[in-house]
Amino acid sequence: MDKIRILWVDDEIDSLKPQIFFLEKKGHYLETCTNGHDALAALEKNPGSFDLVFLDESMPGITGLETLARMREAGMQMPAVLVTKNEAENIMDDAIGSQIADYLIKPVNPNQLVLTIKKLIENKRLVSEKTTSHYQSAFRELAMEINGNPDYTGWVDIYKKLIQWELRFEPGTSSDMAEILSNQKYEANNEFCKYISGHYLQWMQSDKVPQPIWSHQLFAHKVFPLLRDDAPTIFLLLDNLRYDQWKVIEPLISERYQVADEDAFFAILPTTTQYSRNAIFAGMLPAEIESFYPDWWLNDNEEGGKNLKEPDLLAAQIRRTFRKEIRFDYVKILNSQQGKQLLDNIHNYLRNHLTVIVYNFIDMLSHARTEMEVLKELAADEKAYRSLTRSWFTHSPLWAALQRIADQDVQIILTTDHGTIRVKNPSKVAADRDTTTNLRYKVGKNLNYEKRDVVEIKDPPRAGLPRPNLSSAYIFARNDTYFLYPNNYSYYLNYYRNTFQHGGVSMEEMICPVVRLHSKK
Repeated sequence: MDKIRILWVDDEIDSLKPQIFFLEKKGHYLETCTNGHDALAALEKNPGSFDLVFLDESMPGITGLETLARMREAGMQMPAVLVTKNEAENIMDDAIGSQIADYLIKPVNPNQLVLTIKKLIENKRLVSEKTTSHYQSAFRELAMEINGNPDYTGWVDIYKKLIQWELRFEPGTSSDMAEILSNQKYEANNEFCKYISGHYLQWMQSDKVPQPIWSHQLFAHKVFPLLRDDAPTIFLLLDNLRYDQWKVIEPLISERYQVADEDAFFAILPTTTQYSRNAIFAGMLPAEIESFYPDWWLNDNEEGGKNLKEPDLLAAQIRRTFRKEIRFDYVKILNSQQGKQLLDNIHNYLRNHLTVIVYNFIDMLSHARTEMEVLKELAADEKAYRSLTRSWFTHSPLWAALQRIADQDVQIILTTDHGTIRVKNPSKVAADRDTTTNLRYKVGKNLNYEKRDVVEIKDPPRAGLPRPNLSSAYIFARNDTYFLYPNNYSYYLNYYRNTFQHGGVSMEEMICPVVRLHSKK
């Protein structure tokens, strides 16, 4: 391990020689100053030359906190530890407010210094080493679970465990271990695709066989039974929200709300807004929607918006389910102005039994990332994509609205319609001109494709899917595959590689979080 470089600033530095000698024996490099002015000069002379600064609070000239303030003004961001004899509460408050990394009271025990250094400097390395060690042990268990013919509940557990490891791996984790985890997730997705391919038609044709909750069953199982006369329920659908994105906003939400239940449902195929979200609000599979409400359903090859009838489908599902009147609203947020209107009106929605809010930011983010080079840089991989999601949510009108009603007796059901996957492996598909353009699924006739890359459904009604033409079939991309036509193949191969797409078969797209939140009141 490289030496940790420490600058210790104290007007009584000679009295600290035993502690300094102790740290040097531990292998650390120390430089000393007796006042804040000399410390600033040393830091400015060699920018980036110190990992940590110990600051005495009471020094002639400028105090430790004043020294810290000037360090920050100059852009010096290394952690600083206040070392002082003064235990006054106002000094501690000032120290915390000044973003002091730690606070030590003289006389300082050498072991306190070691613990502080480990906490501030070595923490990431120690966590990374421990995480790597634990994952090495868990790797074999996960491999056995993946290849142990798991059922749908087993696949939910496997997916959650893989995501937990992704979230635990720090940037300092060895690239070899990160690659091993990535490969294990890839293999898990291969097996998951086989599982879906082998069971999907059976599931769609019979509710007698054990199976997950599907999109069209979500309201019946996870919303309607929980509606209350004495408290409002908000059904919040964040389009494209993956399980890992939920986990990075969960700590923020947990500050104001209690997570009463975290579960999962499976998105139907294709895992797109047109199919899975219409199914959620209709309480029906797409073929049933087309049959019962032919004026409300548009196939892929038909012009017009494919999700314009969600409020009507929801109203029809409510009428079929309840004999009594249910007060409800449907709100769709597509831009920042509508987000601000939600914030202004949020208290009005508490008069309803049920308010459905569809928020499209994450969907817009995934599509914009494909089109905009700057977003490709900002969300280059899953970790960055999660970070961007958290940053948006933190500053969004949605979170502001949720905070505004956090002291009310309200129930929130947070979920999505499908997830996304970062695509990496191109696969050629030849088809006629009416075939869909989606990169993760195709519906059309005369499809020509690599069978190993797809889950195919040649008889769409058996899967609850419409059939635009008598010879129409569906294919869904497996794992991280994306479909390309032979025309301009090389250009689109690079254009779409590493973009986040949806519509196919993967754990990321199909295993969706559904979380019940209560106000902490």
